[in-house]
Amino acid sequence: MESRRGRRRRVASKKLKLQLTRSLIGLSPKQEATVRALGLRHINQVVVHEDTATIRGMIAKVPHVLRVNHEA
Repeated sequence: MESRRGRRRRVASKKLKLQLTRSLIGLSPKQEATVRALGLRHINQVVVHEDTATIRGMIAKVPHVLRVNHEA
């Protein structure tokens, strides 16, 4: 048997739908890079990501330009 120590439990694959609601103009270079790393390039573009701690952290850095919806 494998030890479970140090392993994270997988949560049921929940998804987050992200929409870019404001322009990238005026954002700091780090914020702009974060939005682009999320896969968003154009205003009103929508992308779907897994609900992970990494994605949540990225969203927390630029909440003023995103709209976040939970998908069922």
